[in-house]
This record gives sequence, C-alpha cells and structure tokens, in this order.
Amino acid sequence: MSRAEINGVGSAVNVVFAGTPEFAKVVLEKLHLAGWHVPLVLTQPDRPAGRGLRLHASPVKLFALEHGITVVQPRGLRLDGKFADDAAQAKVALQQAHADVMVVVAYGLILPQWVLDLPARGCVNIHASLLPRWRGAAPIQRAIEAGDLQSGITLMQMDAGLDTGDMLLAEATMLTEHETTASLHDRLAEVGARLMCLALEKIKGAGLEPIPQPEHGVTYAKKIDKAEALIDWRESAEVIARRIRAFDPYPGCSTSWRDIGIKCWSGFAVPVTGGAPGTVLAISSQGVTVACGQGAVQITELQRAGGKRLAAHAFLQGMPLGEGEVLI
Repeated sequence: MSRAEINGVGSAVNVVFAGTPEFAKVVLEKLHLAGWHVPLVLTQPDRPAGRGLRLHASPVKLFALEHGITVVQPRGLRLDGKFADDAAQAKVALQQAHADVMVVVAYGLILPQWVLDLPARGCVNIHASLLPRWRGAAPIQRAIEAGDLQSGITLMQMDAGLDTGDMLLAEATMLTEHETTASLHDRLAEVGARLMCLALEKIKGAGLEPIPQPEHGVTYAKKIDKAEALIDWRESAEVIARRIRAFDPYPGCSTSWRDIGIKCWSGFAVPVTGGAPGTVLAISSQGVTVACGQGAVQITELQRAGGKRLAAHAFLQGMPLGEGEVLI
C-alpha cells in the first residue's frame, strides 16, 4: 500500500463501521462517544440462540439502532455470489454513505475487492494480535493457549489477503499468568478503540505511514473447534491449564465423571506427581487436583452439565467426587 492510500482527508472523516460481536461494539461505542460521524453500520444477520432458538441481534446492531445509525445486514458481499441481492443492496447503502474510511472489527464476512476499494481511504481493521503473529479467526485464544508472554492490537490497512495488509498502528500488552480469553478480550477491546480514535485523528490530519508486515514470524490462529474443548489428561499440566484459560468463556474445556459432563473453567498447574492421567489426586475447598501426563492441574471453578459455574467448594457440595476417581 502506498502512503497516499491513508493520507489525511481534510477537516472531516466520514466513517462506515463493519462489526458484529461485543468486541466490535466496544469500538463503535468509543467512536460514537468521541464524536466521529458514523452514518452506516454493517453487521451480521440476526442469529437464532438460546433454548427457543429465537433470533438475536448482534451487540453492534443493538448499539447502532439505539443511537439512530442505519444498519445493513447482508448475508454475503459477493456481487456474483449466492447472496448477490444482499450484496447489491449493501453496495447502494455504502455508496450513499460516502465513506472516507471503513472501520472493520470482527465483522465475520470476507470483504471482496469492491468493498475494499469503495471508501476513499480504504478499510482499516482492528486485529487482536501483534501481526504477523496470529493472523486469522481466533488470535486471543491462540495466544493464551500457546503460552505467549504478550499480545496486543494491530491496526491494519486491509487488502485481499487474510490479515496480510500493511500495519498502521500497534500496541502491545503483557499477558498475566491467570489471563483468560475473557479478560484479554476486554482489555484489547479498549486498546483497539483508543488506537482507532487516534488513527482517525491522524487520517484527518497528516495521515498515517503504512508499514509492510514482516515476512518472518507468521502464524495462523485457526477458528476454535468444539472438539478441541475435550481435555486429554495425557497432555502436560501446563498445556491443559493454558487451554482451560484460553477457552473461557467459550467453549469451555470439558471432561466427564461417571458419564456426567463437567466443564472446567479455571485452573492452574501444580507441582504434584503420581497417579494415571485423569486421576483425582486431592480434593479441597480450593480445588480438585487432577493428574496429567506431566504434573497436575488444580481446578478451581467447575460446572456440571445443565448447572451453573461454581467455585470448587460449592461444586463439590452437589458432586460426591473423591480422591482416586478418574476423569475421562
């Protein structure tokens, strides 16, 4: 990308926003509070959820409607694809919005070239990693699962590749030993919103200098598969503990005892040995200690299938789990 593609646009910046989940809603809210003009929001169609499978609007849609922002929900954006009619309607709405910049945050649809080209200064994405590490769908979860010491936010000038565009701004944050996807998600959403407001100020003024991503250090954060959530107690305690934290709040790591499904929401590796993998080594008010392939994990928050997340002492009041039992 040349510098001209993100140079300043004068005294005003017209911003179109594309995003769907809570992470994106936080950014939209901060842009709104900072006074940026957002005439149009693109977000995913309403989805069925809950036991009744009732349609639920995305957090971004709910915020936009509450604040009088026009919402468009195409099922696809390819003009020659299955949802070509939706794409054509979205194109008209985008053209009428006269966007200088499109801000894209966890939108969930691939942007075809016509969308990337439509805003005067292109599309700027907030990505929840320090690119080029963890390109892809689940950068927060994969960073925690891998035991990374830091994560961060990268603002990127979007191109047709998968998170391959030039970098505009970035900020790192250190991961704590108890970091979960929930805690890192909330922190990075605030960082991303602040950086985007700063980027728009720079675009409004002198502009931003795009920096190509390094060719080394590229990793991919594949989408979380529910099958990954089943704990294999033969793995090391460190690996299992990191995955428990990475899969909180979704999908949660799972195991079973006497055909009863149990989710493990919080735990940490402890220097305890002995017993076959999956064997309960100790029970206390602090947690349930389970043998792993190497070391053990003390689980401090659990949930029975159909029940609520509970601290270990409360969970154990309704589950007669004892030492020597085996989790599978």
